[in-house]
Amino acid sequence: MRHPGIHAHTEGPHMDIAHQIDAIDRKVGRQPSADGEVISVELQRSYDAPIDEVWKALTEPDRLQRWFYPVSGDLRPGGTFQLEGNAGGEIVECASPRLLKVTFGGASSVVQLRLSSQDGGGTVLDFEHTVPLEMAGSGAGALYVGPGWDGALTSLHLYLHGEVADDPAAAASSPEGQELCRQSIAAWVAVIGASGTATDDEIAAGKAAAMQQFAPDLAGTPSPDGSGT
Repeated sequence: MRHPGIHAHTEGPHMDIAHQIDAIDRKVGRQPSADGEVISVELQRSYDAPIDEVWKALTEPDRLQRWFYPVSGDLRPGGTFQLEGNAGGEIVECASPRLLKVTFGGASSVVQLRLSSQDGGGTVLDFEHTVPLEMAGSGAGALYVGPGWDGALTSLHLYLHGEVADDPAAAASSPEGQELCRQSIAAWVAVIGASGTATDDEIAAGKAAAMQQFAPDLAGTPSPDGSGT
């Protein structure tokens, strides 16, 4: 998925991209399911906001469109949703303010969000996206969705701190948005490599495809540290 809503800073200090990347814990794994193995893409991030506020940002259409996508549909358990210009699906489970489970782009592609309160009033978001192994190919399939979800969780953080992009799509394609994606891709490459769920060739192909999808203007250019893409 293409992430929306990274705040395009045209004036003042730029976003600390390294901090945003480090704020997310990532995992990739292979898990058994009733219909065969699935690849799981997991993210965890803490937010300095009460659980009710995070839940509203995730589920209320007027808030969701300010940092993610406009959404329409029969927005209740058993109903369906459609993100404008992106995927749709079925709302499988919705238990305010702690659990949201939906299909995303297909019945076998499942996204689950769990919220829990932290001491001090913050909130932890545990995010999981699972797809069948035959669809993902290997753990390298995480590179087709992980950077997009990184961008979404970062956009949520910025929204909760009062930073809203006037044009989320344009902000996602900005130089800053694409640099966030490049560093996100590098983080996912490391996680996938450590997981043992993909070969080096599969990871290299996934990385190249992810750069074209999420950071096309930076594909083939050296990273700021000189290490390349």
